Amino acid sequence: MQQQISIITLGISSTERSKRFYCDGFGWVPVFDNHEIVFYQMNGFVLGTFLRDSLEKDMQQSGLSQRGAFALAHNVSAQADVDTVMQQLLQFGGRILRPADAPAHGGFRGYVADPDNHAWEIAWNPAWQIDEKGLVTFGV
Repeated sequence: MQQQISIITLGISSTERSKRFYCDGFGWVPVFDNHEIVFYQMNGFVLGTFLRDSLEKDMQQSGLSQRGAFALAHNVSAQADVDTVMQQLLQFGGRILRPADAPAHGGFRGYVADPDNHAWEIAWNPAWQIDEKGLVTFGV
């Protein structure tokens, strides 16, 4: 089986509130947008935001907000960009989970929650390269 992720879908409570965070905060442009789901073309996969009730019906599951713990990450190419991105996301509905600082393993990072409490790590790692398309290459 090919090692890939095609789509990551986040359950949300409001498409308009979510779009404010992702479109205005990150500056992303939807490739599909209707009353219950928005898709963003990322570098190699698609990020979807889907009204939680509709996602639960689609999956035939309830209690999605009770599922596993995870964090998504947005890496930047300069340490100073971590605080800049975090402050921008705060202006568009984000909430600081952890202020930016330097972890013991190196780099610089902080955590922001989107309006539906999905955790985003905003990170800079000097060993990781980000190309002009935004593709990140794991490095040590």
